[in-house]
Amino acid sequence: MSQALLHHKIYRHPEPRDWVVLVHGAGGSSNIWFRQLKAYRAQFNVLLLDLRGHGASKEIVKHLIEGKYCFRSVTRDVLQLLDHLRIRHAHFVGISLGTIVIRTLAELEPHRVKTMVLGGAVTRLNRFSQVLVKVGNALKNVVPYMWLYRLFAWIIMPKKAQAPSRHLFIREAHRLCQKEFKRWFRLAAEVNPLMRYFKEKELSIPTLYIMGDNDHMFLKPVKEMAHAHRHSNLAVIEDCGHVCNVEKAEDFNSLSLAFLTEHSEFSALATRRSA
Repeated sequence: MSQALLHHKIYRHPEPRDWVVLVHGAGGSSNIWFRQLKAYRAQFNVLLLDLRGHGASKEIVKHLIEGKYCFRSVTRDVLQLLDHLRIRHAHFVGISLGTIVIRTLAELEPHRVKTMVLGGAVTRLNRFSQVLVKVGNALKNVVPYMWLYRLFAWIIMPKKAQAPSRHLFIREAHRLCQKEFKRWFRLAAEVNPLMRYFKEKELSIPTLYIMGDNDHMFLKPVKEMAHAHRHSNLAVIEDCGHVCNVEKAEDFNSLSLAFLTEHSEFSALATRRSA
């Protein structure tokens, strides 16, 4: 029996265009891109997907190949979908832990990745977040997982202005089964060693980090990563927290689309023809 595919939706542009693949974070789903979809569809082919265990993909987890549950196995689900859809290469836009999936994909098959837009990127867990993960691991079998998820959502997005983003992620997490939550929670232990390796090994792929200036847990390490890599740029959105594509959608869209258009194959072709 063939392996089940991740749940996905395709939006094709009527004219030849580059592909943009949108990758959500842990506990979310493709629904978090609702403020990007219209703007992106106007300029690109768009692929929305639900990662394993998330959104409409939670029903296929039992059909996925058993083995070590790690960022590489989660990423191979995405590669399998790209192969099935015959998408040879694309631009990738991610949010939160989805940015690690994208960076892992770029490590596994760099020729598939034209550019990376990494919003609310997670490039290192600070000491506070490492303590939270350890406490969460100790409690995950005795405390309802939604209690833990609400706690983490509040810690990452504590301000009143971040409430809509916080409520969105909590609402989406209700669709995540407890077993799957525990699996993704354990992935947090991979973040620091994996991202330390990624920091040391830069890929020659144009990369744009988009962060909120109030993203108190993740902004500083992203600044360090962007400074260390010559193919990376950082855009910081004022008065914005972790989930910048929701909190400041217009700013996120403007910054990301300008970057994607600059590196689009068909935009470059149009420019040469008009010259």
